[in-house]
Amino acid sequence: MAAVATDLAVELAADRPGMLVRAAEAIASGGLNLDGFAEVEGSLHLLTRDPRSARLALETAGLRVSGERQVVVTHMEDRPGAAAAVFRSLAAAGMDVHYTYVASGNRVVIAVDDPPKALEVLRG
Repeated sequence: MAAVATDLAVELAADRPGMLVRAAEAIASGGLNLDGFAEVEGSLHLLTRDPRSARLALETAGLRVSGERQVVVTHMEDRPGAAAAVFRSLAAAGMDVHYTYVASGNRVVIAVDDPPKALEVLRG
């Protein structure tokens, strides 16, 4: 089942040892779970069930939340071609995927310009 959720972007001040643990510990200290995350070259995207509390925990730890974006989170079967089918559907609807990452429970986070439209496409 697909739903719209909030992705938080966190710019790690320096891409060095300990920065990722600092962010993960901040989320944990707020009693939150990381439902999905991707870190690439100092830019961390994360998904939690409570983005407002996550933002507060990160900022309290001295980390800067540089963006907040509505994304689509959808279940993806664990089989060959499942990802291709999802991305093919979005492409056929003229939707550009800006970034994507895996979340817990065989789910995928997909950033597009129009999440409600993407929901319609994926619910097909």
